[in-house]
Amino acid sequence: MKGLKRYTTDPTRRTPRIVLETGRIFIVGRSIPENPGEFYRPVYEWISHYVQINGHKTSIELGFEYINTSSIKWIYNIIKEIAEMKNLAKNVRIIWYYDMGDDDMCELGFILKSLVECPFYVVESEGVAKTPDDKVVFDTL
Repeated sequence: MKGLKRYTTDPTRRTPRIVLETGRIFIVGRSIPENPGEFYRPVYEWISHYVQINGHKTSIELGFEYINTSSIKWIYNIIKEIAEMKNLAKNVRIIWYYDMGDDDMCELGFILKSLVECPFYVVESEGVAKTPDDKVVFDTL
């Protein structure tokens, strides 16, 4: 896509790993940033632009070991923005990962699922193993 470069952030103790690229939106980890607006605004803006110019199939992978209320609001806004994509039901697949036994994250996934009409999977995982190429391997897949 012209004019839209890959966007990444490395995970910290307070923020998730983020990879935004053509065909893939990936946000996984812990989300308790000091200033969620400052952290998530560039992500939201990238996705907003992507939604306007995208015609590709897109896989969206979200998973949090912990997420605070302010971050949930940003993720909610991001999903609402994604819901504006052309041919949403055909072009978008969302996977919400949560740790085994984490009922709160499971419930949050189903709440977010109710916001969009596209394939949306809520997947229980035994944990997340990071690989060097920005991919994440979930034990249940």
